[in-house]
Amino acid sequence: MKAEERKKELLEMLGDKAKADQLVDEIVFLEGQLEELKKLPFINVNPKNFAQQKTTPAAKQYKEFLQQYNNCLRLLYRLSGDLGGEVEEETPLRQWVKKRKELSHDLDA
Repeated sequence: MKAEERKKELLEMLGDKAKADQLVDEIVFLEGQLEELKKLPFINVNPKNFAQQKTTPAAKQYKEFLQQYNNCLRLLYRLSGDLGGEVEEETPLRQWVKKRKELSHDLDA
């Protein structure tokens, strides 16, 4: 799919959310970069000792781009109002703060 078609598809998914235009550009860019990196080797193997292997710069770059891509997609889903059926779970820290707040409130009463 061409970049312009992909951008149009993502913007249509969001509806009338012009503030997401830059985010969509970033997603389309990252998709292109990830596709190009997939064409490169991710591991170099020593031909004299196959047990010796080393990741390539392409593998490291792919990992970084994939993380950015996933973060952008999460943000895009939040902007679209669709969390894919997921319910955000309270983190242990938030649970602890909530309990402390309730205990503090009970002591004040």
